[in-house]
Amino acid sequence: MSSSITEAKIFTCSQSKALADKIASAYGVPLGNVITSTYSDGEFQPSYEESIRGRRIFIIGSTNPEPRNLMELLLMIDAAKRASARHITAVMPYFGWARQDRKDKPRVPIAAKLVAKMLESAGATRIITMDLHADQIQGFFEKPVDHLFASTIFLPYLQSLNLDNLTIASPDMGGSKRAYAYSKALQSDVVICYKQRAKANVISHMELIGDVQGKNVVLVDDMVDTAGTLTKAADLMIERGALSVRAICTHPVLSGSAYERLENSKLEELIVTDSIPSKPSSKIRVLSCADLFASVMYNVHHNESISSKFIM
Repeated sequence: MSSSITEAKIFTCSQSKALADKIASAYGVPLGNVITSTYSDGEFQPSYEESIRGRRIFIIGSTNPEPRNLMELLLMIDAAKRASARHITAVMPYFGWARQDRKDKPRVPIAAKLVAKMLESAGATRIITMDLHADQIQGFFEKPVDHLFASTIFLPYLQSLNLDNLTIASPDMGGSKRAYAYSKALQSDVVICYKQRAKANVISHMELIGDVQGKNVVLVDDMVDTAGTLTKAADLMIERGALSVRAICTHPVLSGSAYERLENSKLEELIVTDSIPSKPSSKIRVLSCADLFASVMYNVHHNESISSKFIM
């Protein structure tokens, strides 16, 4: 019997088609053929148009709301299970619903846990994702989770800027661990923003812990939603004497008035990945995560180590 490994197949949900094309090209295989039929009431049904029996398949799909994105991924996993795929790996560049990782007040759901259980119930045998909003979400799964870090993409870019007096900043207390990890890699200082929210996406007060006078500041976060925190932090730092303020955020959710806020802000640039499609903007620089995912997927399929992909 031959010891060669049958090559994996890669498929994509509709919301991640552009990224999946890049991943498949970097991996070296064509993207698999899936068609989606839609009923007049909005119900939809994905269908694999090629055999996947006994194969390892990767299904690429970020689950940023709206809910259709998550539902499409679940249906494709279920269809693959019923088509006798051997291994079904859900590749989720952005793991949506992750902000609901605990009960922060009575009578609310833990949505991240629910999503994890749904993915496993649908038939996913492995999860590959990047920069979870909270590291402990990995513990919600009983299946293996490969949690990648976008630092492998961002750090080389930051180093190429050759910024003098570089200071890393966290836009809130919760992101301080991430900021310290970047500062250690870049041998820079750290400052922290302390914010209070009136309600979700609404900041009532913000203070700065640390000195940014004469510094080139880089804000670090896992995602940017309305851009309210980033733009307010940038304005505050410029007021406190910063020479420039940039931000790196892995996932460009960018909802509501985010694009308008960015254009009117004192941010030099917002550096993001293509984990979620974003609209063109003069202040947004997109670095692709396709090579990172393709490399990890290849190593996973060929039973090789992926530890070299974790800078921090």
